[in-house]
Amino acid sequence: MSHFSHRLEVRFRDCDALGHTNNAVYFTYLEQARFAHWRSLWGFGSPQTAPDLPGVILARVEADYKRPSRYGDVLEVRLTVGEIGRSSFRYEYEIVDEQGRTVLTARTVQVMYDYASERPVPIPDAIRALLASAGNRQQVVEPGGLNGA
Repeated sequence: MSHFSHRLEVRFRDCDALGHTNNAVYFTYLEQARFAHWRSLWGFGSPQTAPDLPGVILARVEADYKRPSRYGDVLEVRLTVGEIGRSSFRYEYEIVDEQGRTVLTARTVQVMYDYASERPVPIPDAIRALLASAGNRQQVVEPGGLNGA
């Protein structure tokens, strides 16, 4: 199965007193990759996004830390589409350093959500098709420099 790739550079503000990337910052890295993936698939967050599309909320996240990263390291967040359900879909992640060593593995579950009714809703057919096809191709995104948008 192929993956979507998002590269970023560890910033000074991402590090703790020991010079390691703070554990909570990795969740932001995962979020950056998710949002970049959605933008590449259906223009998430752009003015061209259809106003009738439901929102997406994060329902679950888990991570396994494998090795530290430090200020200035360039990391690649590899995102793979996992199971696609009725209203939710799963991502699998691997963050690797420039030497290809695994820094972190993670999993998230996202739910399509109607904010007006405060309820999960089925994944629209068009988004379901985009997610399914994304699992069959590889894409690398380096938005506007390493730290991107």
